[in-house]
Amino acid sequence: MKTTDIKKVFDSFNKFNILIIGDVMIDSYMWGKVNRISPEAPVPIIMSTHQENRLGGAANVALNIQALGAKPILCSVVGKDSKAKTFYSLLKKQELTSEGIMEDEDRKTTVKTRIISNNQHLLRVDEEVDYELNKEIEKKFIVHIVKILSTTKVNAIIFEDYDKGCITPMVIKKVVEFANKNNIPTLVDPKRRNFLEYKNVTLFKPNFKELVEGSKIDIKKGDFDGIFKASKKLHKELSIKYMLVTLSELGVFISYNNSFKTIPAEVRDIADVSGAGDTIISIASLCLAADLNPELIASISNLAGGLVCEKVGVVPIDKKQLLDETIQKFS
Repeated sequence: MKTTDIKKVFDSFNKFNILIIGDVMIDSYMWGKVNRISPEAPVPIIMSTHQENRLGGAANVALNIQALGAKPILCSVVGKDSKAKTFYSLLKKQELTSEGIMEDEDRKTTVKTRIISNNQHLLRVDEEVDYELNKEIEKKFIVHIVKILSTTKVNAIIFEDYDKGCITPMVIKKVVEFANKNNIPTLVDPKRRNFLEYKNVTLFKPNFKELVEGSKIDIKKGDFDGIFKASKKLHKELSIKYMLVTLSELGVFISYNNSFKTIPAEVRDIADVSGAGDTIISIASLCLAADLNPELIASISNLAGGLVCEKVGVVPIDKKQLLDETIQKFS
């Protein structure tokens, strides 16, 4: 690709609306110092110095979409609780719309609190429920999503599944049916519960572990023929167009039209792999909306995933940095 063509693709991202359906959460961090052990039990006492709340789960995908210049529309169900108010304030702070968010008084807004001292992760406390939406809320949620899709031009839909119950088989079925009738590409970042429910989607992005568990084929990580065998099985069972498998230090694998391609990982100073999957599905959705070929989608997504691994913590992709690296690699 010419440099001007690559720039045009990245500029086109600014016109796209990407709908993200999935489990949202608050990532809460408590930092402090440990100076002594508790007299009550053999556990450290942490003197808290400061705390911070960040958007997490599917909301981190929205932050990546936003960082790439597109407009994210986040669809999820939170609790009717004080933590939901915190979640809304975080959305507002990031200038993200809450139009796709619904509340359910029987659910709890997911919060994951990490306690850290001297850069050491001591403990994580999860406040959540992970059962599926009840039928009444599920129906309202589907109607709500379809209404947004019917009144807003959406260029791609991402299912960001964390197995917390917001995405149900019926949500998947109805949204994918609508998308396919209206030529909207669908992308999936799956988890175990709904793995085999994602039929007729455009791009399916499991990691290696999820592929092995979902296909029930025992494969070694570097066995690309074995990975292709597993992907072909899922292509057939789920009628998927593209299968993008993330392989961490081995890069990514993409299969389509009964063939496959592997893109090796870039040599980088890895600081933290957290959030790399969110970044990869985000850039893949925009590249798919821009009508790029599957190998380019996989290659640019691979670059993006590597870039965020150089940063500590879950951080959105830097669009300019990704553009510069894409130009350097492909022009």
